[in-house]
Amino acid sequence: MGKEVIILAGGLGTRLRGVVQDVPKCMAPVAGRPFLWYLLEYLTRYDVERVVLSVGYLRHVIMDWIKEHADEFPFDFGYAEETEPLGTGGGIRLALEQCYNDEVIVLNGDTFFNVDLDMLCGQHRLSPLSITIALKPMRHFSRYGNVRLSGNMIVAFEEKKYCENGLINGGVYVLDKRGGIFDGLSGKFSFEAEVLQPQCVHGNLYGVVQDGYFIDIGVPADYAKANEDFLDFDILNA
Repeated sequence: MGKEVIILAGGLGTRLRGVVQDVPKCMAPVAGRPFLWYLLEYLTRYDVERVVLSVGYLRHVIMDWIKEHADEFPFDFGYAEETEPLGTGGGIRLALEQCYNDEVIVLNGDTFFNVDLDMLCGQHRLSPLSITIALKPMRHFSRYGNVRLSGNMIVAFEEKKYCENGLINGGVYVLDKRGGIFDGLSGKFSFEAEVLQPQCVHGNLYGVVQDGYFIDIGVPADYAKANEDFLDFDILNA
């Protein structure tokens, strides 16, 4: 079977409500298309066979759009429906129940990071029971925490503060359902705080540095930038 991908699409988008209303963040219009379209179009470059959307807030908007446009994409769709907010960790855990493969890729529905997924999965298979994270080099940032590496192992997630040069968590993960990373966790929880932090302490996180195009549309300034950048989406994918 080809790759399976979870897209976390249940966010409320509270910081965008001044510029985007009545749609989930992943459906925010960017250069004339829902942001989700760009994520799905990006996935067509790889042997993705199935996409599971973790949906919650205004999920009917996403599901209705997929129903109308599913035949534009070469993969099957599934849904993990949150009846109440589960957080990033709870959303991933629920979506994994809809996945058939042991190895699963996870993307944030409000972030586009042009990662070589074949390379990322290849690196992950060297330590399949760990979690592999795509890391983006960045300069002059304070919105994201800095990630520290020792070789390929992630050894620390630093608190958000101004950083001259560093690496950020790009929000693209590869994990294996057999790794037991959700043992003892249920209901609503944070993937970053309650999974990544403990796994980091246990030496089970690996980072792959990729310097492709990156944007997180979660704040109005970057949402506006995406609307400019994605006018020429083919260049971003070059």
